[in-house]
Amino acid sequence: MGLATLAVAQATADERTIGSFDSVTSESIRAAIPKLETYIEALIEADAVPGLAVAIVSGDQVYLNGFGVREAGAPEHVDAETVFQIASLSKPISSTIVAALMSDGVFDWDTRISQIDPSFQLFEAYPTANVTVSDLLSHRSGLPGLVGDELLAYGFDRATILRRLRLVRPAYSFRGGYEYSNSGFTEGAVAAAAAVGLAWEEAAETLLFGPLGMASTSMRYGDYLARGNRAELHVRYDDRWQALVKHDTDAQAPAGGVSTSVRDLARWMTLVLGNGVIDGRRLAPEDALAASHAALSHIGSDPIGGEPVFYGLGWALIYGSNGRVWTHAGALTAGARSLATFYPDKGFAIAVLSNAHPTGAPEAVVDRFVDLVLSGGDGPDTIETWNGIYASMVPESPSAKDYGSLPQWLSPPLSPQAYVGTYHNAYVGTAVVTASDDGILNLALGPEGGLQRPLRHFNRDQFTFFLLEEVPDTPFGISFHIGAQGVATSMNIDDITDSGFGRLERVGDAP
Repeated sequence: MGLATLAVAQATADERTIGSFDSVTSESIRAAIPKLETYIEALIEADAVPGLAVAIVSGDQVYLNGFGVREAGAPEHVDAETVFQIASLSKPISSTIVAALMSDGVFDWDTRISQIDPSFQLFEAYPTANVTVSDLLSHRSGLPGLVGDELLAYGFDRATILRRLRLVRPAYSFRGGYEYSNSGFTEGAVAAAAAVGLAWEEAAETLLFGPLGMASTSMRYGDYLARGNRAELHVRYDDRWQALVKHDTDAQAPAGGVSTSVRDLARWMTLVLGNGVIDGRRLAPEDALAASHAALSHIGSDPIGGEPVFYGLGWALIYGSNGRVWTHAGALTAGARSLATFYPDKGFAIAVLSNAHPTGAPEAVVDRFVDLVLSGGDGPDTIETWNGIYASMVPESPSAKDYGSLPQWLSPPLSPQAYVGTYHNAYVGTAVVTASDDGILNLALGPEGGLQRPLRHFNRDQFTFFLLEEVPDTPFGISFHIGAQGVATSMNIDDITDSGFGRLERVGDAP
């Protein structure tokens, strides 16, 4: 059991705002807690995750606990105050903030982005003029899934990423489909804050974190780094959890930049279960919150129960035998996993934060708790199913299979000067290839060439580089097209070929 365990007990007076619920008694939750703790301790013992923290809210009951360690190989334990990066679990929190921003009636979910952020553009004129806050927070704008994420990895800031979305051809007709877009979601939230004259981070603090007393919660990566009691990110490398990577999420803060503790998160959970009311105060309009929980797109089926899953406004939604379920997961492939699940008809919610990827521990813990409370604990252990799902999300190079082994016939490269130069396209920006005195090529990408990687020769004009620190052994391919003069006229970066922006034209010599 983790340090600083808080047993299920009477909440303080300022937490008694949800009321009583008949469907799930406090006794059933009390009975589930010891069994849940035993299950979590077994997961920690089995090395499913270095550490995790749990928050459970029901009626006037609040349970908080931490398990495992903040960093593998270090002695500090996770407790209720430990701050985690929660990745896309930020989305329902941001949805709550956007709903709160509607309190003064300046805008609503159907307000067009062109009215509140005239500078924002999509590839086509009609979506640019008509895309709404709702369209962006429900991932129905036409933007391809995960577009902009590669620019975040290269180090570009939020303004640059959002400005370059206008270059991206839509993946489907406007409102005619669903593709999960962190950058689109970010624009919707940022524009909503701008509508009332606030920067996004200021809006989060003013409308939610401050009023709820969430003193350890922030949308700023620098605040996370400043916390003494924080959980480090971990990835599985050399068959063990290692804290290899740091991950700055500021550019997409509304979509994935929240850092928080389970103590703070329980306050937000209480607000959500209270339909926007806490401590006798209404912080967000009830109709705006209700709209965020309306199903707008069918996005698949739950892998355990098989129920259809829908997406609303920053929420995944399930309708099953236990009534409505509001949920959202978070995953940073750099080393974080999180999940919050609400049963509003039963009057309880559970959140699990962990410090590793890939792991299905958050889902398995939630499944175990729900099974204990609602079905007596006879259901299967789901950890292996969820582990498999998240293992499939480990970043892969689009061309790793092509570079996994050397071809039978190898051709040597041209001289280093054939490849040295400055390359450019409007989306990726400028890439510079230089050569050291010993002939080793180096690739510099991102603002001011801040992302630098050595190139390793593969075959003739093909090279590889190791782009992502969370998968340090995964090669990404880069190839050069050689012109009639015997020097490269363009380069192609496989990492972004699928987005249509992998080709960069040579524009000059290296500086």
